[in-house]
Amino acid sequence: MVPLHWCLLWLLLPLSSRTQKLPTRDEELFQMQIRDKAFFHDSSVIPDGAEISSYLFRDTPKRYFFVVEEDNTPLSVTVTPCDAPLEWKLSLQELPEDTSGEGSGEPEPLEQQRQQIIHEESTELFSYKGNDVEYFISSSSPSGLYQLELLSTEKDTHFKVYATTTPESDQPYPELPYDPRVDVTSLGRTTVTLAWKPSPTASLLKQPIQYCVVINKEHNFKSLCAVEAKLSADDAFMMAPKPGLDFSPFDFAHFGFPSENLGKERSFLAKPAPKLGRHVYWRPKVDIQKICIGNKNIFTVSDLKPDTQYYFDVFVANSNSNTSTAYVGTFARTKEEAKQKTVELKDGKVSDVFVKRKGAKFLRFAPVSSHQKVTFFIHSCLDAIQIQVRRDGKLLLSQNVEGIRQFQLRGKPKAKYVIRLKGHKKGASMLKILATTRPSKQPFPSLPEDTRIKAFDKLRTCSSATVAWLGTQERNKFCIYKKEVDDSYNEDQKRREQNQCLGPDTRKKSEKVLCKYFHSQNLQKAVTTETIKGLLPGKSYLLDVYVIGHGGHSVKYQSKVVKTRKFC
Repeated sequence: MVPLHWCLLWLLLPLSSRTQKLPTRDEELFQMQIRDKAFFHDSSVIPDGAEISSYLFRDTPKRYFFVVEEDNTPLSVTVTPCDAPLEWKLSLQELPEDTSGEGSGEPEPLEQQRQQIIHEESTELFSYKGNDVEYFISSSSPSGLYQLELLSTEKDTHFKVYATTTPESDQPYPELPYDPRVDVTSLGRTTVTLAWKPSPTASLLKQPIQYCVVINKEHNFKSLCAVEAKLSADDAFMMAPKPGLDFSPFDFAHFGFPSENLGKERSFLAKPAPKLGRHVYWRPKVDIQKICIGNKNIFTVSDLKPDTQYYFDVFVANSNSNTSTAYVGTFARTKEEAKQKTVELKDGKVSDVFVKRKGAKFLRFAPVSSHQKVTFFIHSCLDAIQIQVRRDGKLLLSQNVEGIRQFQLRGKPKAKYVIRLKGHKKGASMLKILATTRPSKQPFPSLPEDTRIKAFDKLRTCSSATVAWLGTQERNKFCIYKKEVDDSYNEDQKRREQNQCLGPDTRKKSEKVLCKYFHSQNLQKAVTTETIKGLLPGKSYLLDVYVIGHGGHSVKYQSKVVKTRKFC
């Protein structure tokens, strides 16, 4: 009789564009065939002992075939759905007996054998529908032609298939421990610590493995290829295949199809369309993270959001075969943020507020009497701070504040105001805030737009320095202080000392130069100068000017470093 391999190839001729060798388990030949990617191009033959990746068009079944040549052969078939549920079934069809035509000893014609195989009824051995990694395992399978048929009714998708007649020795997938669960051992507001038992593949079989942890907010995953399908929202995944061609499973780990083709009839025999080139199709951004951590079996996930549910999966991957197995995933909700204590503001009273870096503080102002207007005075001591004001839940104001700012809002009877202060990302923030329904009583001093101190280089001497600064139309008290600093004093040190809320009461008495009152109705003439005497030759001094308001609150101008002449 004509060899069995040729019978199989005649059967597969309608499914393939050219003839091809049937993969065997002859190890030398098998390894050569696996290395030759062209061997399985356009192939519907499943190789023995190698995982293949392929794809399915929606509502278009795909069939794969393989032959078991001897009775009582062990058989294992594994199907891994990736990003959509699959329907698949495995069927057995007996091969024609080795009979001769009318006792002549002549083999039957190939076409006659092919027709006999096609019309032979098959026996369904196993079927499954879902998105789990599912197995068919038999310790003793009959010889015959096995057909694996797969269908996706949900969407275009891809999948993996592994079949072997030597399941005991192959062990392609990493083994799970007797307890395959992932445990949450520690839970915080932004961190979760996971632990799992190690895979026997590493400890007993001494094979190279690594663990990959997957975090997302939607659901647990059944396979690593399902994770990769979600992650591959880049143009490598979304490159459209060209119609009319079947692809080598070894060449396409990921694939995608244009949405306008969904639901349309597809055919592998369709006439090729004009060149499509490299097309990229939009796909929603997926909030999922995959972290491979080597062979550690404890891992802490950080930078999570408080009071948020996350799903955690662990996969053990064989570094040699690139196959993987999923542990039983888990989920957990991170702890809530500590509830912020709301600070009550009293009408006309200044409150000091500290806000952590990137933190937030909530204040509440509920005027006792009816009012037409509410005025907020904000004095930001360090970096800029963001302020939001809501009246009975309605947002009235949202701004960044540096220095001193005043906001006046329309009032409403029995209204309640909630103020949210958000800290700067560079560092902690400090501020003074006042809310009042009587804005005429202003505790903070008025400031000019420019709060720099100007030093006159030509008026420098070995023992004095002359400086000037701007004032306002309001009569205020100004105090100037000096402090000797090193020549290495730089901008970073100066910035750390720029806390504008620290008043002159925090300075040493020996650093005080003088205090004076000053104002001018003509803003163009609202300039004052002062000569600081009694300085040492060739020394650097830090100069500060404080303006003090009627309520006793002070604001510091921007510091200035001056250096006296060394030789006069």
